[in-house]
Amino acid sequence: MTTVYERAANPRPTRGRGRPRPSPAGPLLALLWAGAAGVLALWWTDTGSVVGTAGWLTDAGRIAGLLCGYSCAVLVALMARVPLLERRIGSDRVARWHAMAGRYTICLLVAHVTLILFGYAAQDGTDIVHETLSVVFDYPDMLKATIGAVILFAVGITSARLARRRISHEFWYYVHLLTYAAVFLAFFHQLALGSDFVGNQAARAAWYTLYLGTAALVVWFRLLAPVRLNLRHRLRVEAVHRESPGVFSVVVRGERLDELNARPGQFFRWRFLADGMRWTSTPYSLSAPPRPDRMRITVKALGDHSAAVGLLRPGTRVWAEGPYGSLTADRSTSSKALLIAGGVGITPLRALFETLQGQVTLLYRARTAEDLALGGELQAIARWRGARVLYAVNAADGTRPRLTAESLRESVPDIAEHDVYLCGPPALARDLYGALRTAGVPDRRIHHESFEL
Repeated sequence: MTTVYERAANPRPTRGRGRPRPSPAGPLLALLWAGAAGVLALWWTDTGSVVGTAGWLTDAGRIAGLLCGYSCAVLVALMARVPLLERRIGSDRVARWHAMAGRYTICLLVAHVTLILFGYAAQDGTDIVHETLSVVFDYPDMLKATIGAVILFAVGITSARLARRRISHEFWYYVHLLTYAAVFLAFFHQLALGSDFVGNQAARAAWYTLYLGTAALVVWFRLLAPVRLNLRHRLRVEAVHRESPGVFSVVVRGERLDELNARPGQFFRWRFLADGMRWTSTPYSLSAPPRPDRMRITVKALGDHSAAVGLLRPGTRVWAEGPYGSLTADRSTSSKALLIAGGVGITPLRALFETLQGQVTLLYRARTAEDLALGGELQAIARWRGARVLYAVNAADGTRPRLTAESLRESVPDIAEHDVYLCGPPALARDLYGALRTAGVPDRRIHHESFEL
């Protein structure tokens, strides 16, 4: 159906750069590993000969503790939603780095606690239980550090895949926020008890700089920047439209939205200030090119929050953060593009379909014809710009069409010359990635962003 958010009379397609800007991913990873190497160098320069079982256990615990402290700062920095990372590297990739850093942090924490306690017990000639109680209650700042460690373990447990399937997103999200408290509580014992920092003013200054710099990123990008955005742009729901069964478009009106520099293909994190929704922030992509006074998202009812989107009333206040994401025209390297959408993954690609310059083909995968959200708009855009829309819909008996390298080459004979923008469920994305590579599409031309954040 056509909503009040119609295509502009004179849209301006956006052209990708012939040579996309180099991603800062490589230099950033090199910097992070260099930081880890610096931490190991700190231990090396402060350590003489290691003697006996107690010495080996204690020094191994020191190494694990230093790396864990460094990893905690990295973990929090990756959560800070720094635009350079979110827009140039991609929110999904940063989220994967954050998840990996979290696993490293928990493993290092377990190693640190275990090795230090057994090393101290061997050194003092006491049992592990007595030594644990002594360390927790008698050593400076250790009770706070213990509480912080327990919180980090809780965050790690709730972040495991099995646990994520059994708990609500809201519960996981708020437990995850306790990471800030855990890192704060654990920070002070590092300086009070860490032999690498006692009497080493340069090391202490570097550690303070690391943690205060990370805290500044969090305060600015997760607190102050969103407050400024929402006070300045005053977002409210203007209209809600049903697009297909369980799929709704929400038009959000605001002031001076062009100042946000949002791009087709990007997303915001949305918090609707309505009953039952105000405490949850959820990422939804722009499903149409942003305009100076309006933005639109299209949401499929997959959970309590997304199902409630269809019940929003005009005038509801909106709290948004963004824009985020790197699935934009900046990734383009060719004058030809193939957009492949699966289900509600059509939303960012619909915006790109209207604006991406050159020869564009859209392939839309859905279970049934009724599930083809925004179909009328896609056809209108295709006619206007002389593009193609292809559909892959289950047969009447439920048989799924196979999207193989052969079928893709048959639909798009010169597919290897195309940039491919891919958005859909993870399983579909994995299968299509393999098919695209087999069809001859270079890895550098396959652009994908997952929204399982």
